[in-house]
Amino acid sequence: MVRECSLLELGRMAHEACLALHPEDYRTYVVDRNINYSNICTAHCTFCNFKARQGSEGAYVLSREALGAKIEELIAIGGTQVLLQGGLAPADVLDFEWYLDLLRFIKREYPGIHLHAFSPPEIWAFSKLFDMPVREVLLKLQEAGLDTIPGGGAEILVDRVRDRISVGKSRTEEYLAVMREAHGIGMRTSMTMMFGHIETMSDRIEHLRRVRELQDETGGFTAFICWTFQPHGTALGRTPGPPEESFEGDGEHLVLAEAHEYLKMVALARVYLDNVSNIQASWVTQGPQIGQVSLFFGANDMGSVMMEENVVSAAGTTHRLAEADIRRLIADAGWRPCRRNCYYELLE
Repeated sequence: MVRECSLLELGRMAHEACLALHPEDYRTYVVDRNINYSNICTAHCTFCNFKARQGSEGAYVLSREALGAKIEELIAIGGTQVLLQGGLAPADVLDFEWYLDLLRFIKREYPGIHLHAFSPPEIWAFSKLFDMPVREVLLKLQEAGLDTIPGGGAEILVDRVRDRISVGKSRTEEYLAVMREAHGIGMRTSMTMMFGHIETMSDRIEHLRRVRELQDETGGFTAFICWTFQPHGTALGRTPGPPEESFEGDGEHLVLAEAHEYLKMVALARVYLDNVSNIQASWVTQGPQIGQVSLFFGANDMGSVMMEENVVSAAGTTHRLAEADIRRLIADAGWRPCRRNCYYELLE
């Protein structure tokens, strides 16, 4: 379809599909904060500038006091949700009880905060490090206060790609197994894709296929979010490109995705993933204008105010928007801006 349709033709199809699912006069966003509780990580992701090795300069684990201060700043601006993510820390740095205590602390001190925490690679690592089945890990986290799981760490759900850019993280079936188990205990999750590096168009379609099939099986995905690889300073960003760069990569060379390609993937996701209710715009990587345009290419949600973001910004992309900015972008596009929660229920 991408080969046969122009950008505008694909965008029109996606916009019509979005309006069929979301005929309402509003578009949504959430006020939350990304908190990276630690940057210590044993994985070897070539697209990441955020991680630190145990004992290295800059390696950290947030104290409860520092974490509490961040949440209080979020509450002060009316925020309702925290996204917790960290590296894959060794067991001698953070044991499982540390993670459970982290969740209990937040729920005890800030009971109104929704905890959207621990990506599938983190949960898979917990299972291996602490010798527990994934389901048991999830049940213990849920009991301690975990509400939903973010879709981070999906990258491209094709092992040929993952084995080159995500060494030491969960592979495709392991990632999907965490999502399946989470949905099985009634926990909702989001799903992501990071594209525009060494993957081919066929790899992107395979990724969407795996998402659609699991959603048919479980119905547990609340939303799909895709964004483009940010290359600045990363090992993957130094991978040589082909002599003549093209839209479709060859699976060996780096082919960066520009804004028009991002819009194509948002539109394609909306058309293909007809069983996933919500598509988020990624203004964090694309900037506010393309984020706004995404609302006409299949997206029905502007994502998060994202009071704090450390991972993408570590690769040189530092777009920032206040809540008023997001509301203005939605309103200028012709919709009524509405706050939501993680389940896409309106809060106003």
